[in-house]
Amino acid sequence: MKELYDITPELGQLYFPKSALIFYQTEEKTPDAYVEYFDMDHTGMPINAHPLTVREAKALTKALSITDEKVNCLQSHGIMDSHILHVAPLNGKAIWFTKSTQRKFCFTENLNLPNGKAFVPPLLWIANRQSLTLFALASNHRPTEKTMLYHAPFFNIYEDGKVCMGTVDVRIEKTASLEDFIRTWEDHFFNSYFSHLMAGHNPINGNCVSLWGNLIATGERFPIEVLKKSNTTFKDLLK
Repeated sequence: MKELYDITPELGQLYFPKSALIFYQTEEKTPDAYVEYFDMDHTGMPINAHPLTVREAKALTKALSITDEKVNCLQSHGIMDSHILHVAPLNGKAIWFTKSTQRKFCFTENLNLPNGKAFVPPLLWIANRQSLTLFALASNHRPTEKTMLYHAPFFNIYEDGKVCMGTVDVRIEKTASLEDFIRTWEDHFFNSYFSHLMAGHNPINGNCVSLWGNLIATGERFPIEVLKKSNTTFKDLLK
């Protein structure tokens, strides 16, 4: 006969029964209920039955509390604004759009462009706590699943829309509200220095340097016709 040996130490962390709850309820139309609490002896048998005390109820509440910080992430301060398109708190992800407006730009010296304000096209933002993806839109209308997306006409963005933040220290709290999350990403993007095109990707029909130089000098509205289609729809981002 083969020798038997105890494998309990190899099973990892063990959990032992310490207490049990039994819920009682009357059979009336408006039932009444109460909870009985049992301790467990060393053999796992229930003993010492008594009504659940306030102290024990508090201990149970603490044990059942969800402490994952992701649950509190991206909670709105109130009614969500219509520019918010999709929120996935458990993934820390949000999608929103902004209408055409003036933004402040800062450029590195190698571009030979003056810093200043210029109009940008409507934009579609996709972000989590670590990364940002950006596309342009052809109009200020709220996008639908069928809306065609365009390449964002900026420097520092890859062809797939991923934004290179360079040395920018992106700091977003794990429990940031939806409003703070959006504001922080928009500030990070437009307060960073635009420096170069990524991997040879020209995001517009024309010269990107000349475009921004002209928009800053004239204050004209962004010319939507220079945008390039990305072959991506809003629905593609939700897969």
